[in-house]
Amino acid sequence: MTQEINNPLPSAFVAIDLATKASGFTMASDIQTCSLLKTLAASKPGGKFLELGTGTGLSTSWILAGMDRNSTLISIDNDEKFLDIAENHLSQDTRLALVLADGEDWVESNLEMKFDYIFADTWHGKYLLLDEVLEMLNKGGLYIIDDMLPQSNWPEGHDRKAINLIKDLEARKDLVLTKQVWATGIVIAVKV
Repeated sequence: MTQEINNPLPSAFVAIDLATKASGFTMASDIQTCSLLKTLAASKPGGKFLELGTGTGLSTSWILAGMDRNSTLISIDNDEKFLDIAENHLSQDTRLALVLADGEDWVESNLEMKFDYIFADTWHGKYLLLDEVLEMLNKGGLYIIDDMLPQSNWPEGHDRKAINLIKDLEARKDLVLTKQVWATGIVIAVKV
């Protein structure tokens, strides 16, 4: 067994990857994480999906590739330049709603919404508004975060935030979680 990805790449992946590199965006999810996101998405037929932190849409393309035709995905980002890349390559998919918004504003305005799968790839839903976002998760729903292993682009002191987040998640009684020392460090939790 290797860490090679043997899944076919989503149809828009190569174009998004090229546009991502040209844009200078350096926070995209790695391909191993993306492959896992696709696999986990396939476990939620007819599901309601939320991605906090679209970036340029690389991970979005993989989530969409795992979803069935009856599923929907809302993906939020606050950077129009990067969200435009996702829009250019993914907007034809009617299951997807790309939203340009501040994460905090969006979460606080949509607390009544419920999801079967939440990928929190930005501060909101991970380091900020964790309780609120986890309240949006249906019972049996998946909560996924990455970048829990030290990254070269972390600002000084960020390692403490990651350690504290893991401790907070481990202390919760409403989640069953697994921490993976794989890819960039992934945590997968299920709401019970």
